[in-house]
Amino acid sequence: MLYFQIDLPISANPRVLAMMEAASVTGPAKNLIEFARLAALEAPGAEVGILTFQRGAAGSRNPFVEAGRQNGLSVDVVRERFAFDPGILPQLRAMVAARAPDIIQSHNVKSHFLVRLLGLHKGRRWIAFHHGYTTTDKKMEVYNQLNRWSLRAAHQVVTVCGPFSQDLQRMGIPAERIAIRHNMVKPFVAPPASEVARLRGELRIPEGIPVILSVGRLSREKGHLDLISALGRLRGRTWRLVLVGEGPERGPIEELCAGLGLTDAVILTGLQRDVWPYYALADVVALPSHSEGSPNVLLEAMAAGRAVVATAVGGVPEIATDGENALLVAAGDNEAMAGAIARLMDDQERRRRLGSNAAKIAPGYAPEAYCESLLGIYRKVLCGSR
Repeated sequence: MLYFQIDLPISANPRVLAMMEAASVTGPAKNLIEFARLAALEAPGAEVGILTFQRGAAGSRNPFVEAGRQNGLSVDVVRERFAFDPGILPQLRAMVAARAPDIIQSHNVKSHFLVRLLGLHKGRRWIAFHHGYTTTDKKMEVYNQLNRWSLRAAHQVVTVCGPFSQDLQRMGIPAERIAIRHNMVKPFVAPPASEVARLRGELRIPEGIPVILSVGRLSREKGHLDLISALGRLRGRTWRLVLVGEGPERGPIEELCAGLGLTDAVILTGLQRDVWPYYALADVVALPSHSEGSPNVLLEAMAAGRAVVATAVGGVPEIATDGENALLVAAGDNEAMAGAIARLMDDQERRRRLGSNAAKIAPGYAPEAYCESLLGIYRKVLCGSR
């Protein structure tokens, strides 16, 4: 278990325990690991405690746990035998009692629920991070109801965009207990030209053919089927769409590509640990999501100086400005998405200008700024009387 000790005048080395459920290095997981790593470097005696859940055999692989440990973090794992395993409850109680954190922070619906159910926030401060939901079906409705009960007890809720803050207020959480913090992004380090050329060769994309890149979990709310349908309108053009990610929509994506005759034009790479070479390869980055918070993909593409076409959902318009550093279209408007991508493929100077402008705003989302912002929230919560 690793903790974060903050040098504050009101308490001697208060400790923070972060709970996150993740089987892969998602955007929120990436942010937590980077914050924990940076905090240990920036704050004297700092430690970040990470606690996660893992189902299956003790030796089974979990990329999130591996990534945390590879970054020098100590990660504790609560073992689950099956879904809704009551055996996790005494494990959690024992771990929290043994570590006695001053602040407990939760990052998922499950973690929020368990903190309140077990009363883990009693006698300490609780910060709940609301990252949004990954589905737009009945499951999301259940999650909404769980959060409606859980998050009302948190001393502070941190979310990633204005629309999510409005959703939380509709759930009964006072605006003064909600903080908005967009995600962070590391500076882009351009890979060697030889590495980009090697990747182009591996993907079998000839020189001169425009590359459209989309990065993210292959799930319905990410809008990949909309993107492929939009590109299907660009008949008579030669292009390649590279989809980096994995998820339940792979089958429907492959079926749609076959139906539109685009199987050879759409390349599915699966999960990739290092996405920077893909950004370097791309002419245009597309973000066709139906819903988003503070998308890491958008921030990464902007840091890499890529021209972006994105749907104007969630926190996207809070980060990108249409016509200045990206092109924004309405979610589900395939004609507008196709037109925006076509305009960028036809206009190299416009791609360069949008990408250059995008790169200029990326430093505002630097990890150091994010780290200091969270420390400010910790100070506020520890000073509070609630």
